[in-house]
Amino acid sequence: MEKILKPISGYLMLVICLILFIASAYLFITGVEYSVTFVILAFLAFITSCFFLKGLMIIQPNHSRVLNFFGKYVGTVKENGLFFINPLYSSQKISLRSENLQGQTLKVNDKMGNPIEIAVVIVWKVGDTYKAAFDVERYMDFVRMQSEAAVRHLAMSFPYDNLEDDHAPITLREGGDKINAILEQELTERLSKAGIVIQEARISHLAYASEIAGAMLQRQQATAIVAARTKIVEGAVGMVDLALKKLSEENIVELDDERKAAMVSNLMVVLCGEKAATPILNAGTLYN
Repeated sequence: MEKILKPISGYLMLVICLILFIASAYLFITGVEYSVTFVILAFLAFITSCFFLKGLMIIQPNHSRVLNFFGKYVGTVKENGLFFINPLYSSQKISLRSENLQGQTLKVNDKMGNPIEIAVVIVWKVGDTYKAAFDVERYMDFVRMQSEAAVRHLAMSFPYDNLEDDHAPITLREGGDKINAILEQELTERLSKAGIVIQEARISHLAYASEIAGAMLQRQQATAIVAARTKIVEGAVGMVDLALKKLSEENIVELDDERKAAMVSNLMVVLCGEKAATPILNAGTLYN
């Protein structure tokens, strides 16, 4: 469990160390000429100043020091400035700044078994220095490995799109903020044991693998063409129905079933054809 320490200011001890260092130099120079005792005192003053200097530490903004005393966790200092601690403490520097992890592009299979390429960008920082220092070995490597595992699990849990799974509530391509929220939640669960706080996680690259990209592009184009044709047919049927109703309501012309069928056929050809229709004048009648 992280414990926050507030050590004493180090400015007073810095002054004391400077005084001891100056005194040791003076006693040494004096002792060489007059007495061996002065030399011994100079040596003791120098050793004492060096010992106290070891207890001084500078903590930069958004940095921390994890302190140990012969293998026992003492606490963590998160305040910035010059401080004095027990010179026998050992310390470990841990940055509290936000880190940006650009994951490498991974080739994995989505839920439907299609090979895809995916990469993410993760913004994280250390929230619990005790866990980061003692619960895992090299927490930065832990972040990289667990992030890759989370991305692979995410890709395998959802289809790339809904071409093969029409009932998929969420897809990787169209999931947007929902997919990012799921990724953040899984990263938080995986990295909480190392005291890591996930600030943001976003998919930065998503595509079909190169070996099937061409086939999938053709499939998407075919799906788009079918959808467009469906809309065209629906619109053409509506227009034909409207035309027949108008002709009947305004008594412009009376058409029997055979003439209606011919008219519907001609209108559907004109409205649904890819090219402009070429008119043909009929000098006779439908029956001649």
